[in-house]
Formats: sequence, C-alpha cells, structure tokens
Amino acid sequence: MAVKLTQQELHNLAMNIVGKDLEENGFEFLGVNSKLKRDPQFVALKDKDLHFVIVRAISYPDDANTYDAEFMQKIKKHADSFEAKTYYAGVGLGHGTDYALPVIKDEAYTMVYNGLQQIE
Repeated sequence: MAVKLTQQELHNLAMNIVGKDLEENGFEFLGVNSKLKRDPQFVALKDKDLHFVIVRAISYPDDANTYDAEFMQKIKKHADSFEAKTYYAGVGLGHGTDYALPVIKDEAYTMVYNGLQQIE
C-alpha cells in the first residue's frame, strides 16, 4: 500500500538535500535543527562567516523559490545580531513519475532545488 511521507519526513528529506549541498560547498555545521517550526535549520561556518539557513519542503503547486518575506526578515534580524548571513533554501518535492503527486515512502521522488537564496 502506498504511504505518503509525513510533513516531518518531507522536511527531513529537504534537510538532507540542503545539508549535502552545504557540505559540498565547504560549509561546516555548528548546529542542525530538523524539528518542524524550529528555525534556523542550519547554523554553519564558511570562510569564517556565520550563516543561518532556513529550509522548507514545498509541495506542488507551490513554488519552491518563493518564501514568506516578513518571516525571513525576522530571521534576518535575529541573524544580524550574530553578524550572520541569512539564506532561504526551498526544496520542491513530488512523486518520481509525476511532480504534482505526493512523495510516497520507498518510491522515487523528483525535486526542484535551486540552491541558497541570500536574504538581504
């Protein structure tokens, strides 16, 4: 029987995708928080700069590259107090054969991930 991933499982999948990208780009993790509604998901160092990364798992038809600007400004204000840079990482997730369908446990999935978007 096909079982859809829960919100937490989708979030964990998005975290793994973004975490791998951060590692491949030379980020060193200082803190990782994979609980839903706990931000930021990653606190990382790169080139001696501190970075806060917000990760969101997005489902069709929502756009993985669109974020809540008001919320991200709150995070940026918090990050600024630590002299940290702020990033949004949206990961669009869908079923392997049809992006519009939900991700099913133990089946292939498709993703839309365009990397980090810096919040100015």
